[in-house]
Amino acid sequence: METELPKRKSCRIPGYDYSQNGAYFITICTHQKRLLFGNLSQEAVGADSISARMVRRVFAEVIDRYPAVSCPYSVVMPNHFHALVVIARADIESAPTVVEIVQAFKRYSTIEYIHLVKQGAAEPFEKYVWQRSFHDHIVRTEDDFRMIAEYIQNNPRRWEEDCFHPTKNPPTKEPPP
Repeated sequence: METELPKRKSCRIPGYDYSQNGAYFITICTHQKRLLFGNLSQEAVGADSISARMVRRVFAEVIDRYPAVSCPYSVVMPNHFHALVVIARADIESAPTVVEIVQAFKRYSTIEYIHLVKQGAAEPFEKYVWQRSFHDHIVRTEDDFRMIAEYIQNNPRRWEEDCFHPTKNPPTKEPPP
């Protein structure tokens, strides 16, 4: 007997063109919010792990593929990643959607992370590196853009207060894909 998995609700706005000019704040969490990219502490704010450096590099490589896309601010946290992505098509007829950017990033960073695990340079993971979906916010005003940029820049210093910190938000089991 075949069991039917629950349908996942999309958090994207129906009918919205996520490739149109604008800024988008994205947050991508690790699967089960595992601490795969180092562990920030008061003494080690800004400390860097090889896996965190890989995430930054892979995201930059994905962004560089698309002439209409830039990322002025991003940060790798122990169990999540934030980026402020700007799409400015100007003379370019098309641009990727935010979903396509995130999918490419997840695909390539997972491949790279597996290589790091095999080399013994990164923490092993269970089934997936990244959660199945991601959170996005369409940036609508200059004030919104500025507040998000400040949030991203200050996030490592505020790790103990972060909603994704293990003491605030214990890892959870996700439903199977």
